[in-house]
Amino acid sequence: MKPIWKAIFPALVTLLVAAAPARSETMVTGGPPVSKELKQALDRLQKHYHDTNSFTAKFTEEITSVGAPTRKRSGTVSFRKPGRMLWDFEDPEKQTIVSDGETLYSYDPDLNQVVETPLKQALKSSSATSFLLGIGNINRDFKAAFPDPPKTTGLVDLILDAKTGGYKIEVGLDPKTYNLTTLTLTDQLGDVTKVDFSDIRDNVALPDSTFAFKPPAGADIVTAPASP
Repeated sequence: MKPIWKAIFPALVTLLVAAAPARSETMVTGGPPVSKELKQALDRLQKHYHDTNSFTAKFTEEITSVGAPTRKRSGTVSFRKPGRMLWDFEDPEKQTIVSDGETLYSYDPDLNQVVETPLKQALKSSSATSFLLGIGNINRDFKAAFPDPPKTTGLVDLILDAKTGGYKIEVGLDPKTYNLTTLTLTDQLGDVTKVDFSDIRDNVALPDSTFAFKPPAGADIVTAPASP
């Protein structure tokens, strides 16, 4: 199964934050001309990304891989700039993924194994790293559009294509709060990861201890090899 930070994190840190007023000076570069409504939506995304330093939420995750059965999991997520996150997956497939800003730890309690990976190496994407470290830019890193034909979800639906290639993101935003409600990512292999969010709390106090990880006693520690 594809690690969740590789699957959805570039989109999540961009979008899972509170609404903010539009900034008319933001421009969308590359691709065909876009409408005023799309520019305003992207303005809000970029503004609230910069204005939000932390959040917590509940999530459910559904992964559909080509040639494999669909898998579902749920849990909670916490994030704090720069570069800190905590994913806690619940039963029946418990897992903990923690980043302290420098190293990403993935703990599988069934195997009692911890995989340690330098954060930038774990993401392997300049846009993902930029957003995690607090320097991302939606207009620079993504090509954006409204769905055509429009969806009837009652949400603000957007499609974001990574300019570096590799994945397409479809999001649904609450039209009143602009909080992220749904996120669907499709990669080059056709694998689809869908995540629904609830109980979102923005700019909450999250101390360093939230993102500190100490391997359990007797755990097998695996250090990911350095990138060539």
